[in-house]
Amino acid sequence: MDMCSKCHKNMILKQEEAQLATSSIESIVNGQNIDKTSAVLPNSAGSEVALSTQPSSAPQVQAENSEKPNEGQSQGPSRCTTCRKRVGLTGFSCRCGHVFCAVHRYSNKHDCLFNYRVTAKDAIAKANPVVKTAAKESKSP
Repeated sequence: MDMCSKCHKNMILKQEEAQLATSSIESIVNGQNIDKTSAVLPNSAGSEVALSTQPSSAPQVQAENSEKPNEGQSQGPSRCTTCRKRVGLTGFSCRCGHVFCAVHRYSNKHDCLFNYRVTAKDAIAKANPVVKTAAKESKSP
């Protein structure tokens, strides 16, 4: 066969993955315990990677996902908090924590409760600390 080293490695990886898949299917059909099976696959960097299958970890992952459904995503489509207009990906999130459409995105349009003035004042105070100089002793004549 006329193959470069990269193609040859890819072909060997595909063959080993196919053998692993057929052996795991056969073990399931024959009723063998999958917890004890493991395979060693060569990595693309030349080192070997050991793979082991543990079906007991799959139910734990499902249980964790069922406890926190869609933590990063809100339920249903995102809508403007003020007018309930559907905003989708074009919604503007405010510092008060709500999502607004293009009309209500400004703080004075949706009666925002976030205090921008105090937040800005605190940020400036942190960035520019007050420097106190030592009092100079005056010379008496």
